[in-house]
Amino acid sequence: MMLGRGDRGGRGMGKRWRDRVESKVESTLAWLGQTFVDRWGAIERGYRRPYARFALKLGFAGYPLIALLALAWLGWDWTHDRALASAENAIFDQVITLRPYEPARSGRVAVVEIDDCSIEYYRSQGLGGWPWSRQRHAELLDALDRAGVRAVGYDVQFIEHSNADPMGDAVLEAMAAGGAGRFLFGSTLPPQSFAGADNVTPVSQAPGAFPLVADPARPGPGLVLLTPYGEAMRQHSALLDADRDNDGLVRDVVLRREFGDWALPSISLAVAAAATGRPPASFPRKVRINWRTAHPMPYVSAADLIEGKPVCDLKGAPPKLEGALVMVGYTAAGLNDAKPTPVDPVMPGVQVHAEAIEALVAGTAIWMPPAGFKYLLASLLVALTGFVFWRGEPSWDMDAIFVAGNLVLVLGAFVGLTAFGMFFDIFAALAFVSLVFGLCRSYAATQRGRAIGNDDYRPQFDPDSDRWLALARLRFVPDPGLDERALDRRIREYRRRLRGFLYRGCEAVAIEGIVEYKHWLYESLLDVNVLMWSGPDRDTVAATAQRELRALHKWLSGQDDVLPDDGSVRVASLVSVAVGEDETLAETRARVCNVLGRLLAATDERALSEHDAFAADEEAATPGETECARPVPVA
Repeated sequence: MMLGRGDRGGRGMGKRWRDRVESKVESTLAWLGQTFVDRWGAIERGYRRPYARFALKLGFAGYPLIALLALAWLGWDWTHDRALASAENAIFDQVITLRPYEPARSGRVAVVEIDDCSIEYYRSQGLGGWPWSRQRHAELLDALDRAGVRAVGYDVQFIEHSNADPMGDAVLEAMAAGGAGRFLFGSTLPPQSFAGADNVTPVSQAPGAFPLVADPARPGPGLVLLTPYGEAMRQHSALLDADRDNDGLVRDVVLRREFGDWALPSISLAVAAAATGRPPASFPRKVRINWRTAHPMPYVSAADLIEGKPVCDLKGAPPKLEGALVMVGYTAAGLNDAKPTPVDPVMPGVQVHAEAIEALVAGTAIWMPPAGFKYLLASLLVALTGFVFWRGEPSWDMDAIFVAGNLVLVLGAFVGLTAFGMFFDIFAALAFVSLVFGLCRSYAATQRGRAIGNDDYRPQFDPDSDRWLALARLRFVPDPGLDERALDRRIREYRRRLRGFLYRGCEAVAIEGIVEYKHWLYESLLDVNVLMWSGPDRDTVAATAQRELRALHKWLSGQDDVLPDDGSVRVASLVSVAVGEDETLAETRARVCNVLGRLLAATDERALSEHDAFAADEEAATPGETECARPVPVA
């Protein structure tokens, strides 16, 4: 179909209108982008240039200073709140809940719970609610004894006689005596500020006390201890106290409380020692629980045991208790002494004790290095980081290696915790070392920024004052006979030494790499570096370049006493007018590019140790001629 002129004209006007809009949008975006870059650049220069001047004065002492400050913080944290350990605990919580597999339970430990159903059952029978009579507790112990349990820990305190049930008191005391140490009852340590002349017990005379050394001091420190009312119950009692970490969670269960040369066992330790026959002193001071979610702890309702039939758990088959180790405690609402753990914010306290018994008798406790290991490791790595940067900024490949190493350690944590029950709590330590590494890298970036002439760290080329340029191409020539690996090491060492010289502060501006890192020509040009100097006249810029090249030779030669370079440095050099009279900016750029190109293409080289090519008696260029048209003669 043919279009009329009006249609073609309308479409043409529409296209021109869209072109104008697009042009306006593009120009606006370009203006906004340039404005932002200019403003942001001014902000960066506002703090980076003073920081660069500070780094120039401080020099390479900045790296030991960063390391010393980090070591001081580690020492302070070890003696105070131990924030590093708290961070490790948070990482442990994540690993323990996210691991793909957890070990199954041994089946040797169970919890008998005084739950809501058990209390309500006897209330509905007209036999009273909570608290239970001592007679009923005795009946529960008798039921456990008839079930053939190996040992029982009772997480209920019987501090005083019962005025309402004296007969029950006597029966419960008789059960404790007849158990011959198989039934363990709970005691507790109240605040020791309550200590007085009439309520202090020497620790060596406390129930369950055991020595920590071969010849302990007697009678030992006195302490306030709340024990059960009966003599047999008191004799076979242990501590119910549990400690929480700084964040309120229970991760470790303390197995003993130490008082001088003596210790008092926890009820978890007492039950495990009674069941295994091992002396209490042979167990560790505390244990890290292998907390589980997929394999719950076996529970039995107390009413089911007392009645000898299911009255609460009507569906599930009760676990076999013959030969089992049992913890008895309440889980009923309003009575439960819930304790937050990494896998359950309201875990019953009786289960915490049962988990500790499981860890001791089944050998499932999580092994962890000593508490000070992470601080020692962090201290060593911080000191090593400071030393490495003090020698000279390491390669950027180290960053990738560092990240990859951390990822491998995270994977190792999952594998170790899942398959071997081991957890190396070094992640927060490595994160802290990473922070120190980042600070050192940032400080080195400031030194590099000044060395390569970054506008954020030092003023850029000024055509009004920088009228002349001196350039030197440095090339490392290895000694013959080096294999490829040795050659790579020597080139890296040479570049590290060169950076060390430039970062210490000099007038030269370095072009550290001719091509981008890992460019396909990078390996070919890895050993080529260009140094540039600018000045108001030829004599000034030549003298500056000559002085700093001699200083560079002295620096590299001094380093050879420590680690030989197995090679020599060759130099090609040029001097050029940087800005011609009445020259446009484009012409100046072309001139500088021409100079740099001729320098890179120059074939005349000299050893760095020889006489500099920036001699003052060298012939000057004729008017209108730039000295980049030819290489400056070398001595």
